[in-house]
Amino acid sequence: MMNASKYSPGYFPVEHAEYRWVKKDHPEKAPNWCSVDLRDGNQALIVPMSLEEKLEFFQMLVRIGFKEIEVGFPAASETEYEFLRTLIEQDLIPEDVTIQVLTQCREHIIRKTFEAVKGAPRAVVHFYNSTSKAQREQVFKKSKEEIKEIALEGAKLVKQLSEEYDGNFLFEYSPESFTGTEPDFALDVCNAVIDVMQPTVERPMIINLPVTVEMSLPHVYANQIEYCSDRLHNREAIILSTHPHNDRGTGVADTELALLAGAQRVECCLFGNGERTGNVDAVTLAMNLYVLGVDPQLDFSNMPEIVETYERLTRMHVHERQPYAGALVFAAFSGSHQDAIAKGMKCKEADPLGRWTVPYLPIDPHDVSRTYDADVIRVNSQSGKGGIGYILETKYGFDLPAKMREHFGYTVKEVSDHAHAELKPEQILKVFEETYLNKRKPVLDVIEAHFIQGRSLKAVVTAKTGGAEYEWYAAGNGRLNAVNNAIKQGLGIEYSLETYTDQSLGKSSDASAASYVGLLWPDGSRTWGAGMDPDIIFSGILALVSAINNHFEQGGTN
Repeated sequence: MMNASKYSPGYFPVEHAEYRWVKKDHPEKAPNWCSVDLRDGNQALIVPMSLEEKLEFFQMLVRIGFKEIEVGFPAASETEYEFLRTLIEQDLIPEDVTIQVLTQCREHIIRKTFEAVKGAPRAVVHFYNSTSKAQREQVFKKSKEEIKEIALEGAKLVKQLSEEYDGNFLFEYSPESFTGTEPDFALDVCNAVIDVMQPTVERPMIINLPVTVEMSLPHVYANQIEYCSDRLHNREAIILSTHPHNDRGTGVADTELALLAGAQRVECCLFGNGERTGNVDAVTLAMNLYVLGVDPQLDFSNMPEIVETYERLTRMHVHERQPYAGALVFAAFSGSHQDAIAKGMKCKEADPLGRWTVPYLPIDPHDVSRTYDADVIRVNSQSGKGGIGYILETKYGFDLPAKMREHFGYTVKEVSDHAHAELKPEQILKVFEETYLNKRKPVLDVIEAHFIQGRSLKAVVTAKTGGAEYEWYAAGNGRLNAVNNAIKQGLGIEYSLETYTDQSLGKSSDASAASYVGLLWPDGSRTWGAGMDPDIIFSGILALVSAINNHFEQGGTN
């Protein structure tokens, strides 16, 4: 049995929180983004990336638009060290990109870090020590003052070495396990570090308040951020950063509320990779801004390529339901959803401003290089006539009458149900062709039709039935009506031509025409047929013939 009584909150809420951030709807601009894929993300992989793989991943991050990239913990392993030296010595860091390195507040690690980062054109040295109550009491067995002294000694050494080594250095400090630290103590440590580092508006310092472990609802973290943001020393020279993990599954919410509460920077990983349940997902955060009309300053327009590269280099899998990037996130199998999407697409085309308001799709799939026919309207036994008809129309140009579309929908669903499988667009087209299009058996085939214009229009129809060829004659008030009368008399059958529509399948002068016919038979049944031919009159005749043949193929009698 599960026993909830052994758990109690490990966080420290802000007393008398002001909640000013609650009045904001969303961030008005993108934060400073820092990818930690090559450090947090890489250390969380079962098989960490090789030097060559890390270089390729770095180049992908640059293409996406990250201007700050944490490239590793150079004192942790030789591969981390070599990667950093390769970036610097081979001049692989773009002028507008700042690399970042991580170090604990321990002297030998700080010294090795500066040895690794020397000569960097622009680098953030990110130093940290844990400040949480649990770590103080259980791991370090030190008092608050002793923990604070670790941070101060680290800050002093970082500042000293930055003046001794060649390079352009900026600084970041994190009270690790911030979410398990008393807010006033975390603030005290950060302010003491700021006083040592003496940042300026021209050379600001980053104070990072990480969600090392999620312990609370997101609003509690937002209050902690707002509390510290209001009270940090030299605030105009501070860039307030956040680094959320996802232990409670609310890393994105933590970050979004933190941005409302005063955070200006986000450390994140693509697709939420990272230790345990992962770091906050850069893709979801950026695209959440995008769909609110805020430019995220990151480019995920070629999402399939980014997913492929990520999966190949990390050996991780992007889940099919991963927001914005998963293989099925735009897929609509439900008939009612498909119908709403199809109608929304038509409304979008008629909107002169091109605004995106399509039901069930918060983002235009084209914006991330996905397609409507392959990714949005997906057909299985749960699908409806709207989606199935939409695929047939948008992919192949066939615009069926409403009642025929309904009949076709049931036909396709039956095929999918029996196969226990999704049907691809080409399979849907095949069902349409086999069910309706240009069917010349089992009873009737019209070879040709001529028309004689006199006091009334007369049709001369050459037809095959029962293995023999005949010529039938009949008058009518139009060409198709005359052919229809000739066929009914020739076969000795009776039905009503209820529906007839036609369309061009292209814009050129030699485009084929498509026609659709619906027949009502004396027994109350209805059959449908479609015809396609360069001649629009003959396409209508073929549709009529197809509908007649469908009646007899289904066992109908006159």
